Order: sequence, then C-alpha cells, then structure tokens
Amino acid sequence: MAHIPATLRYDVRDPFAVRMSFPAPATLEGVAVSWTFARDLLSSGVSSPAGAGDVRVKPYGYDRTVLEFHATEGTAIVHIRTGELRRFLAETTDLVPVGEEASHVDVDADLEELLRDAC
Repeated sequence: MAHIPATLRYDVRDPFAVRMSFPAPATLEGVAVSWTFARDLLSSGVSSPAGAGDVRVKPYGYDRTVLEFHATEGTAIVHIRTGELRRFLAETTDLVPVGEEASHVDVDADLEELLRDAC
C-alpha cells in the first residue's frame, strides 16, 4: 500500500467544508488535485458509513477511517487513523462550533462576487 502525503485542511471562511489535497505524483494526471466536501460528512463517516456521491467516508477496522474519492478517471481510497481524524475535527469545532457555521459566512459578499461577472 502506497503512502500518500495528502493534506486535510479547514478554512473558517468556508466553514461548512473541508478540503483534502493530493500532490501531483499521487494523481493519474500528474497534477495536484483538491477535493472539497462537507465537514459533517467527514464527521458522520467516522462512526458509520456516510455519503452516496463522489466522496464517501466510513469506519474501517480498529482505528482507521476510509475516504473514497470517485471520479470518472478512477477512485482513490485513503485510509486515515481515526484518532487523528477526530483530533482534526475537534480543532475545526474549536474554530467554528457545529451549528454556528452560518455566522461565519458573508452571504452579501459571496453573492456580490457571484454576480460581479453576470452583467
């Protein structure tokens, strides 16, 4: 089994989401790839299977959680130590408590940016 130096990140400016980035050598195309998905999907998948789309998360064995990333080019399966994943999630919750994500979103600024190029 190959070890991939993937990076899991959380940004309070996008409080509902987490990102997992893969370096270029780990991808079929040879370019860095990032997947963005719901923080609550990651949180749910630690204790029971979650997700039915491109990203799926489920417990695996004693102290592993599996993240599956499905694309037309193929599927990446990533094993993460569940303890490390729980620590990561706890740190995100310290930054933005679950249920308070909306208070960290500037809807007006996001809407302005979205509509800026529409005219």
